[in-house]
Amino acid sequence: MNQTFDIIKNLTEADYYKNANLHIHTSFSDGKLHPSEIIELAINKNLKYISITDHNTLEAYKCIDLDSHATLRMTEDDLKIITGVEFDCWYKSNFMHILGYGIDLNNEPLKNLCAKNPNESKLDIIRISTARKAPEVIKAIKEAGGISILAHPCCCWNINIKKMITELKYFGLDGIEVYYPYIRHRAIVKFHTIKKIRAIAEELNLLITGGTDCHNDDL
Repeated sequence: MNQTFDIIKNLTEADYYKNANLHIHTSFSDGKLHPSEIIELAINKNLKYISITDHNTLEAYKCIDLDSHATLRMTEDDLKIITGVEFDCWYKSNFMHILGYGIDLNNEPLKNLCAKNPNESKLDIIRISTARKAPEVIKAIKEAGGISILAHPCCCWNINIKKMITELKYFGLDGIEVYYPYIRHRAIVKFHTIKKIRAIAEELNLLITGGTDCHNDDL
């Protein structure tokens, strides 16, 4: 298994509430802070692991001193940065977000799935109009050496969400985001419980991840 898989597999619930935040947006998508500000904030909060997961773009990583094919980087302050992205996509009639971790930023098929202009990363009305399909997103993430995670699944409007997740696992889905705060609009459009989602993840032997979905300074 790759290094990212081992790291995420060994992170605990306590880690996600104290040491790790694997769902962060910067000003390169719909966040407010520059990547350098995110890193500084993470160091000040004594986080051990973070991942910048901008919508449909890898541009933030051009501001981070990563080796050309590095998928994990440690700063001088022992903060480990796991490469990441969050793709908007559809599966049947379900609009969803799929996170990719430990990805090779130079992988051409993955880069081809990314936004062609800033609006495809920043504007909801354009992002929801995407033609990306979940199976192709999962395939691209895996071909880029990464692991694929279904983001904030409690918001998926699907009566039989276990069936949907089982089907996504068939296409290669590696895990589910369980430790997620569900605040702002996601608290309103929440259709399933975290307890239910965690039970599905455990039953299907999927990785469990977490993050604050930071758009400001809420690391």
